[in-house]
Amino acid sequence: MTDTNNQMPDDQMPDNRMTGAEIVLKALKDNGVEHIFGYPGGAVLPIYDEIFQQDDIQHILVRHEQGAGHAAEGYARSTGKVGVMLVTSGPGATNAVTPLQDALMDSVPLVCLSGQVPTTLIGSDAFQECDTVGITRPCTKHNWLVKDVNELAGIIHEAFRIAQTGRPGPVVVDIPKDVQFATGTYTPKPEIAQNTSYQPRTQGDINAIQAAIELMASARRPILYTGGGVVNSGPEASRLLRELVEISDFPITSTLMGLGTYPASGKNWLGMLGMHGSYEANMAMHDCDVMVCIGARFDDRITGRLNAFSPNSRKVHIDIDPSSINKNVHVDIPILGDVGSVLGDMIRLWRALPKKPAKAQTEEWWSQIDRWRARKSFSYKHSNDVIMPQYALQRLFEATRGHDTYITTEVGQHQMWAAQFLEFEEPNRWMTSGGLGTMGYGLPAAIGVQVAHPDALVIDVAGDASIQMCIQEMSCAIQHNLPVKIFILNNQYMGMVRQWQQLLHGNRLSNSYTEAMPDFVKLAEAYGAVGIYCDDPKELDDKIEEMIAVKKPVIFDCRVANLANCFPMIPSGKAHNEMLLPDEATDEAVANAIDAKGRQLV
Repeated sequence: MTDTNNQMPDDQMPDNRMTGAEIVLKALKDNGVEHIFGYPGGAVLPIYDEIFQQDDIQHILVRHEQGAGHAAEGYARSTGKVGVMLVTSGPGATNAVTPLQDALMDSVPLVCLSGQVPTTLIGSDAFQECDTVGITRPCTKHNWLVKDVNELAGIIHEAFRIAQTGRPGPVVVDIPKDVQFATGTYTPKPEIAQNTSYQPRTQGDINAIQAAIELMASARRPILYTGGGVVNSGPEASRLLRELVEISDFPITSTLMGLGTYPASGKNWLGMLGMHGSYEANMAMHDCDVMVCIGARFDDRITGRLNAFSPNSRKVHIDIDPSSINKNVHVDIPILGDVGSVLGDMIRLWRALPKKPAKAQTEEWWSQIDRWRARKSFSYKHSNDVIMPQYALQRLFEATRGHDTYITTEVGQHQMWAAQFLEFEEPNRWMTSGGLGTMGYGLPAAIGVQVAHPDALVIDVAGDASIQMCIQEMSCAIQHNLPVKIFILNNQYMGMVRQWQQLLHGNRLSNSYTEAMPDFVKLAEAYGAVGIYCDDPKELDDKIEEMIAVKKPVIFDCRVANLANCFPMIPSGKAHNEMLLPDEATDEAVANAIDAKGRQLV
């Protein structure tokens, strides 16, 4: 370790000799970083001192380290770039665990820089010390404890590479305070030898792709099941997916994380699938004979009961992560590779087929899909007296047409309704916590999106309970002049908790009613934002237009029906063809859905 007491004066130091803190800023710049989200503390003060003395990178001061992580996630998800967060040691690092795990499950590229106590104090239970590497090992792709300032630049360069290649995800670089003070040599990015143990495979096996194309060509009841991997692969992957749909005329559905990769207005779109997905998507998944999974991972919210999942189909799975293939569902043709690369090969091989499938081959399948569509599974009973949550989102969607709009959400019923009723035409417009289901995600994520897209309309669709998890980030939005809009569907319950208590626990609503609620309008004003209240369906359109027109942060308190449930719904432990639809949601039907073993509802 370089002796920090014998540093050269700055004006005599060679260009590649600098302090650890300077190395951090230089490495961030060389990796294209323009914004970082963070919160200062003693163990990162040298880095903050360097931030103060430069103008190339803008620091966004959050109010909680969890907010820094979710803001970096929103930034990354809406841009395709790596999000960067900076936290101090001890509680700063432990507060980062939730967004790190969130990013890991949703494949979001993050670099978390954390301060650490000086190397001489590690292991002594020093003030604000924790084993950051040990704590974050299960919730990152990789992490490092930097003990030599001369290795710092190379580690940061490698951190960015690992975060954004293969299946994207979070990494942590833990930097002791004495390393930040020490003087060392900066190594430019091109001079860093890549870690040969991490070389993700991007090109799919051409023989497997050819076998998949032949299987697809023989299908009579095909479906494309797509996920967030298409978003992560980049805009070209979404374009190729649309081309594949066009030339094959296959129906297509998506997970929560994949919305927007195929346009909601497209004629082959079946809507989102899964627990609260559309009837037509789930029924098609159950009855298909060939399923092509593209960048999704067969998680439990999609499959329902595993031993009844798509029982008569042959399955193709395209994924860049080898650990995702055959983990939950055995597939017939696994294809390891980047979605964009594999889709390009699939299109080429489909076009080269000596004989294209006849349209009549899938005509009966499309007729069946049209009958399922006719059930209108997202229907609800409108009211002129109270705002239904579904109606509120329909009106929000209509009001935002023509705007450069990005949507984030918190987690709960509002999240599912947003996925059902807000239609996405492009990828990277929808930021939500899918795998971890993190309440409090939406507001800081919206801040990250707004930082990346300062002129866009950014709306966080929230619940009255979930928004309070990270409500302090309103202060961040005010400080940095970020005009995010928080659209709260306020039913005064933890809505999804209450719905499950009703369906599964005899309507015993244990601690799911939110008493002592704040006045959200006054709360907005206390932060220096704008508060809007609406409880009348007739006033809703005008109030939404008012929200959009305001050039400041807004909290919109939209009072909706207290006991509305989110349908359709696959009850826990049921199969796709056992969905509970809105018109079947009587108390007796709900009881039967939950209690009767193996009963086929629809």
